Amino acid sequence: MAASNNTVMTMIVAIVVVTIFSAAAADQGFATFYTQYTPSACNGFQNDGVMIAAASDPIFANKAACNRRYRVKCISGTNAVANPCRSGSVIVKVVDRCPSPHCRGTLDLSREAFSRIANPDAGKVKIEYTRI
Repeated sequence: MAASNNTVMTMIVAIVVVTIFSAAAADQGFATFYTQYTPSACNGFQNDGVMIAAASDPIFANKAACNRRYRVKCISGTNAVANPCRSGSVIVKVVDRCPSPHCRGTLDLSREAFSRIANPDAGKVKIEYTRI
């Protein structure tokens, strides 16, 4: 019985450590939104739904980010819109490239995804994002 309790305690500690490390490993950047979803650089005219994003060049990395998923959370505004962030996060799939120099964010979210984490009137918000 003692060995079983030690195993359970070890698993709980491991889960807590992984959770803390995951939260600490989040990158920060900016999110904007777009509304024309096809064709995409990754999947052409395939319907990828609406929880999608276009990645800036450093993340997109010549299509290496295609179909990767990211958890995105708004952490603050960038302009005069008061308290633009909404609680929670959204999971998006990268399906497109947000080309420089026109890309204003790290991740350009679909309008639907952006609306889940922030007021669209803000247009651009500071985010934390983690590849999942």
